[in-house]
Amino acid sequence: MNYRIFLGTAILTMLSSASLAAPGTGVRIAAADKEPGNWLAHGRNYGEERYSPLDQVNDDNVDKLGLAWNFKYPLDRVVEATPIVVDGVLYTTGAYSMVFALDAKTGEPLWEYDPKVWRGYQGRGCCDAANRGVAVWNGKVYLGVYDGRLEALDASTGELQWSVNTLIDAERNYTISGAPRVVNGKVIIGNGGAEFGVRGYITAYDAETGKQAWRFFTVPGDPAKGDETETITMIRKTWHGDQYWKQGGGGTVWDHMAYDPELNLLYIGVGNGSFWNYGLRSEGKGDNLFVSSIVAINPDTGDYVWHYQTTPGDAWDYTATQHIIVATLPIDGKPRRVVMQAPKNGFFYVLDAASGKFISAGKFGEVTWAKGIDPETGRPIVDREVADYWTNNEPKTVFPGSQGAHNWPPMSFNRDTGLVYIPQQVTMEYYAPLESPDAVQTGVPNLGLEIPVVPETLDAIDELAQVYRGNLVAWDPVRQEVRWKQPYEHIHNSGTLSTAGNLVFQGTADGRVMAYAADDGERLWQQPVSSGVVAGPITYAVDDEQYVAFNVGWGGAFPITFGMLAYRAGVVPDSRLYVFKLGGKAPLPPVQRREIQPPSPPPVTADAETLAEGADLYNRHCGVCHGLSALSSNIIPDLRYLAPEKHAEFLPIVYGIRSHKGMPPFGNILEQDKVEVIHQYIIKRSHDWREELQERSVKAEGNN
Repeated sequence: MNYRIFLGTAILTMLSSASLAAPGTGVRIAAADKEPGNWLAHGRNYGEERYSPLDQVNDDNVDKLGLAWNFKYPLDRVVEATPIVVDGVLYTTGAYSMVFALDAKTGEPLWEYDPKVWRGYQGRGCCDAANRGVAVWNGKVYLGVYDGRLEALDASTGELQWSVNTLIDAERNYTISGAPRVVNGKVIIGNGGAEFGVRGYITAYDAETGKQAWRFFTVPGDPAKGDETETITMIRKTWHGDQYWKQGGGGTVWDHMAYDPELNLLYIGVGNGSFWNYGLRSEGKGDNLFVSSIVAINPDTGDYVWHYQTTPGDAWDYTATQHIIVATLPIDGKPRRVVMQAPKNGFFYVLDAASGKFISAGKFGEVTWAKGIDPETGRPIVDREVADYWTNNEPKTVFPGSQGAHNWPPMSFNRDTGLVYIPQQVTMEYYAPLESPDAVQTGVPNLGLEIPVVPETLDAIDELAQVYRGNLVAWDPVRQEVRWKQPYEHIHNSGTLSTAGNLVFQGTADGRVMAYAADDGERLWQQPVSSGVVAGPITYAVDDEQYVAFNVGWGGAFPITFGMLAYRAGVVPDSRLYVFKLGGKAPLPPVQRREIQPPSPPPVTADAETLAEGADLYNRHCGVCHGLSALSSNIIPDLRYLAPEKHAEFLPIVYGIRSHKGMPPFGNILEQDKVEVIHQYIIKRSHDWREELQERSVKAEGNN
């Protein structure tokens, strides 16, 4: 069935006579199908469908794709941006919020802008120095900067037009990694930082001047300061104790938003609670609104309209910040405007777009925390025996883990097939609660849980890797079932793009860009690249020629923190934008793969007790970037391979002499003797790694 017939007619009639002259205006975005050659907004249209009507590249000829051009980013770091294409110009971002404007046909650089983020600020974030792209509106490019700024640039020159600080508390660990949206003349941006103790909110600014228009808090703050709105008074009743507001509460809007111009509603995805530990955060009581919720607000005023909470009282980092799609589906045989989401918790939700009323939900991932969703209330039926670790402080292993059954890489909705294409993954987590909370510190994760214990041997890693697997899942949102899926050996694969050419495009963690048939999942094309792919691909046209663009550059929470699994992908840091077209003849950059050699560490001088202390200190302070248990995927330097001169200056490095290159200073957190304890642990792990690699080499020779 062709689902285009279910699109509303009122807005299309209104837009048919509207002017499309001003670059990037709301009229153009709402009427995106009238100029399919552009990719005007983060999800191409306001509903964030990530579906393109272009069909020059299709299931009959996609195997003829060749490279048109590629752009090398100046930093070989994480690239998560969805490019924007407006009238032949492509705008994209790299690590540390750097912006690049390129000729969309040739790749020729037009301008670049570096907001000059202090590289040491990376220590305040959970998930690498990532940026997911810009917004373009009336000749301006809008950028959320990692350190909390929102900036407007001239779209023609890249010159700064205005800059505002979005942070409500500079002492807390706020960051920005998400892409802004522009709705009705307002630039809207949220923040990240729930793992580090912040209060969530989203803010709108006047697109011309940068003046704040409104701010919507997602969780209550200090009651002594009073409630900002009646909505805060309402949701405070769902929280208990005093730890939540002291810690911040969480609920950050760190990634996804969508907009419905027919209803004039902005939909925001709200993140996890802070702490993760529900017992410490809220005495194990209450829904803790609006944690892990989809919230609809009026984009003109910031007023609350409705909410739906996917995970009441979230205790597992099951954010609802994942991709939100607004579309029209045939529900009970009639067209109905809906909101769709596949959040971390493993259930796919379909809600009424106007009211937030629950329509249906289906299990799209591996789930043990809940037995299902109550069809009457829309609430999860939590399996407390499996998932409740907080009541008796009893550790539990739960599926999915904090990486989720679907994380931030965007899905797409194909109007022709009626299917949603989800970058699904299987993850698990061992949740071991702390009995008392830690204080908020700069750059130190504060979850109310023990830092995860991860395997340290190659054999154990390989065994665990059999659990952590990914899939491209074609999901029927009406029947709530899988139509087809394609398996991957790794999680953290890229977002998806679907097109009228009966195609689905996706990149992979192990360094491939792929095309599948949208209707049956047959793999039709693949091209190896050197680095992993996490960003969502796009397609556009210039001079009647269709292009397909992939941002490539591995990084983010999984590759840097869970390096013991991520190293197996074998990719290297090589950040590029690859753009393909039919018959493209540009030479492809040579494909590289990581070669793992034994390190040559200095001697270990610490005893076993000191090394055990070093393991705890390392995982708490260093593991989030350099890999838990000092197991790295080499996106951020692998400390097991420190050169002799780096070992000699280990203390100065930890205290800040390389902060300009991204190594945060820890002088105000770690005393010198503790730094040496960590250093000894790293040396010990280097010896462990060397021995394991040598043992495997001997076994391999014996088998030959």
